[in-house]
Amino acid sequence: MRLSEFIEIEKNERAERRRLAGEKSYEILDRLDGVDDQFADISGGDAVGSVSPSIFVGRTGYPEVSTGLLSPVGNESDAGQFVTDGAWYEAGVSIGDVFERRTSLLNASQTAPVGTNVHDTWEGFLGVQREVALADRPVGIEVGLDGSPELDLADSVDDVSAPTGPRARANDATLTENPHVPRPVKKTLEDDDWRAGGAMNYLYNRGFDVYEINTILSAGALGQQENRRLVPTRWSITAVDDTVGQYVRGKQRNATSVDTVSVWHNEYLGNSFWIILAPGQWEFELVELKAPGSVWNPDPTAGVWLASDYEGSEGHTGYVEETAGAYYAARLAVLEYLDSIGRQAKALVLRHVSEDYWGPVGVWQVREAIRHAFDGDHAESETFDDAVAGIAEQLPVSPADLRRKSTLAAGRQTGLDAFG
Repeated sequence: MRLSEFIEIEKNERAERRRLAGEKSYEILDRLDGVDDQFADISGGDAVGSVSPSIFVGRTGYPEVSTGLLSPVGNESDAGQFVTDGAWYEAGVSIGDVFERRTSLLNASQTAPVGTNVHDTWEGFLGVQREVALADRPVGIEVGLDGSPELDLADSVDDVSAPTGPRARANDATLTENPHVPRPVKKTLEDDDWRAGGAMNYLYNRGFDVYEINTILSAGALGQQENRRLVPTRWSITAVDDTVGQYVRGKQRNATSVDTVSVWHNEYLGNSFWIILAPGQWEFELVELKAPGSVWNPDPTAGVWLASDYEGSEGHTGYVEETAGAYYAARLAVLEYLDSIGRQAKALVLRHVSEDYWGPVGVWQVREAIRHAFDGDHAESETFDDAVAGIAEQLPVSPADLRRKSTLAAGRQTGLDAFG
């Protein structure tokens, strides 16, 4: 399909999605008021019986961190749907749905020094938390509370692990059933001479997605014995995306390049993603365009805010500066596709964050939107430069502004306009 035809089809589909989005309410205040009602009967001194599908380790107050068991109190039969994973994309959850699911989770927590070695911790609150993190299904628990639940979004105003539900201090926790732990997870847990990176890649190779792996890492259940520590959820998500991404990239170092310039597109939750793959050795760049009125650029009178991060064939050294966790999530999704076709390529991802993205839901939506973009149709372009020019017409910045910000769009590395 030619790029012009592809863009016209995508434009019509986007218009229809905007029409449907306009018919929905983005009000979340009623939901937040409802959180107080949902947990009104729970107070300090109560013992709450529920199931826990996941855990959360905060970063506020680091190196003292909040470490919590998440429980959908009153929704135990549907506990699995409260776990963030790729199924949320397939179910088509909205931003409001994400807030409702997350704020329905009671975060029963304690504070612990992040330096605590949890290698052999199986008793008490941290022991129960570790058991929940290792299990492959929600686990029955009982938690004793010291205080009443209070909604606190301090750990949530970002685009990595946001948002979380009401938090209450816990004085103890016990299991009410034996958790089921998959054999590969037991292997990584028992082999305490194994570096964390190798253990992550082992689990990924055995069918575990990054969502499951980052929960295990967060609980301090991966790595060499002396290095096993609690890892804030926000950091564990990015660490797994980065580690697994580097592993997948390593498999492609000697792969044949793609031989055409191809363009994919997908939209989800007010985010529009354009992906260009071009012939050549691996290079990757994520460029983000954040519209005025969107979650990180709330001033409606401000201009579009641009951010970008780039890596060449040798990868990226150090943490990226401008696009944060979205960079690693997007890079992993692109690398997974290239791995599936046994090729390598130069890859440019353009992310337009519109005003419809009114609340942060986490970088899972970046990862899944790009993963699923490759399931759809795509267009081909004569040259990389033509592809950038065609897509630029659909973006709220000029081609000149885009080229000033983007390493790949400007051809500053290897003269991409020569392809074709």
